[in-house]
Amino acid sequence: MALLMSDVDRFEAARPRLEAIAYRLLGSAGDAEDAVQETFLRWQAADVGRIEVPEAWLTKVLTNYCLNQLTSARARRETYVGRWLPEPLLEGDPMLGPADTAAQRESVSYAVLVLLERLTPNERAVYVLREAFDYPHREIAEILDVSEAASQQIHHRAKKHIADGRVRTEIDGAAARRIVEEFLSAATSGRTEPLVRLLTQDAVAVGDGGGKVPARAKAFEGALAVATFLRGLFKPGTAKRAILGGTPEIYATTANGGPAIAAVVDGRLVGITCLDVTADGIVAVTSQVNPDKLVRATERWAAADHGEGPLHTL
Repeated sequence: MALLMSDVDRFEAARPRLEAIAYRLLGSAGDAEDAVQETFLRWQAADVGRIEVPEAWLTKVLTNYCLNQLTSARARRETYVGRWLPEPLLEGDPMLGPADTAAQRESVSYAVLVLLERLTPNERAVYVLREAFDYPHREIAEILDVSEAASQQIHHRAKKHIADGRVRTEIDGAAARRIVEEFLSAATSGRTEPLVRLLTQDAVAVGDGGGKVPARAKAFEGALAVATFLRGLFKPGTAKRAILGGTPEIYATTANGGPAIAAVVDGRLVGITCLDVTADGIVAVTSQVNPDKLVRATERWAAADHGEGPLHTL
């Protein structure tokens, strides 16, 4: 059924919200774009004139498509090479969605996106719709075809899993840069002691190379083990340059609302390392180096001004 221009405009007005929901649900910008495009195709095929609340209809179609993708993704990730980690997005990316409240900002933090991988598809959907987009349980229940009481119970379970006993610290842009500068100073000092002082005793470090770039799939655990790994990671070397296609320049940046380190070769992002910071120190160092998951960030990086330039080169 052909859409009127007004129907296309209505969908385009909803697109940013739909992309932000899909990104949180799937952890991948490319998959989120595909989910929104599939939703548009279903909108195009529908009798739009009979849809009473288009925004609700679109959200239901998108969410259920994403739930199906999450179910099949579990099987695909069994054959994924190494550790599967979400795709980080740089500051200002519209796919990050609303950031007016602390709950919205936390829901798209890299640490929470990693934790969302532990949830069932329904738990993930309820958490995202409630925490990030403030949907009432009545509407979430209609989207997922469950009772309102079930939605509330699922939300309670999901929040309990996400909380994981930690209180995370909100960090503004200036503070994020200071944290990255201090971290890089310690990581490039050639000694483990400065890094150990920045890390919590139960800190972990893990990476995602997708089988295309060497990355640590099994997490390093404990401050000393993480510090020893990081000391080697940030040590210059010809082998490292050969793998990455040149000399990496290291920048301080912000990804998913938190402090991050960007490694750039000839204007191309070759790695984003996110730092999960609590009041006790850095609790996780998570590196995304799979080139397939850096495409969108590279496009945004290329269009941005990087001010003072790199903090370090490898």
